[in-house]
Amino acid sequence: MEINKIKGNTYNIVSGTNVGVFVFKDRYALLIDTGNQNQQARKISEMLKENNMNPKYIVNTHHHIDHMGGDYFFKEHFSGSIIYTTQKEKIYIENDELFCMQLYGASPIKELRKNFMNTKEIAVDHLLNEGIEKINNEKFEIISLPGHTDGQLGIATRDGVCFLADSLMGEETLKKYKMPFLVDIQKQMDTYEKIESLEYDTYILSHSHKVYDEREIKNVVKVNRDNLQRYIDLSKELLQQPKTREELLEEMIILEELQVDFEEYHFLYTTIGAIFSYLHEKEGLKFQIENGKLYYYQE
Repeated sequence: MEINKIKGNTYNIVSGTNVGVFVFKDRYALLIDTGNQNQQARKISEMLKENNMNPKYIVNTHHHIDHMGGDYFFKEHFSGSIIYTTQKEKIYIENDELFCMQLYGASPIKELRKNFMNTKEIAVDHLLNEGIEKINNEKFEIISLPGHTDGQLGIATRDGVCFLADSLMGEETLKKYKMPFLVDIQKQMDTYEKIESLEYDTYILSHSHKVYDEREIKNVVKVNRDNLQRYIDLSKELLQQPKTREELLEEMIILEELQVDFEEYHFLYTTIGAIFSYLHEKEGLKFQIENGKLYYYQE
């Protein structure tokens, strides 16, 4: 873990999940996400102190535990800390069992609960809307980036640095995980177009150690879009024969040689569901129940 100055008052703490930092004139710091748990949050706080930065403001880009798992630590150890996020993300952050229920479809099995739920409750203090928002008398642009989650946000500082959260995966991450975790395919496609329309100097992804310029980020968009489209096209091809959701996922895992554990299986299962919804709306994907199974097929 290391802190790198990007430009002006904008920094990035490079880790498994990057944490953005903006330092105000009064030396208070705004954190863009907080890492995945107390131990990482403690390291972040120590790093900030070493650089004469005082954490006070937190913007959670979305509700996944690796982005907001350190919230309680900062609330507990830095009096007056303020958490910001969008309305849709607030619901999940304050009710973290909802994400596990989304993955599992019911009261979640303990193997999901232990990795994706906080032991302490978190309260969001202020809501952010798309457009220009003021925090500590400083203007930031809030950018709606749904697809990975429904309320995910990006945030840009006055230094021309834009943090894109999990709206894109770096090429190295794509090589490792291949199929992205998405809850809404059409919204993700719209997010790709929105990112292409942005005009910032520098872009930071949550899971890449690289800092991208405007030309490079457009190439990353293309790589991500092409990768997603490939899985959509492959699904259409495989669904020429009726398949259940689990059968399609099974074939996808085998054909693509995807490495899955219990958690990753549920991530992929969710993305397959999102692809079914997309194909039903866009391509007229059909479904029927036969012999106690729900089959989907492409005519």
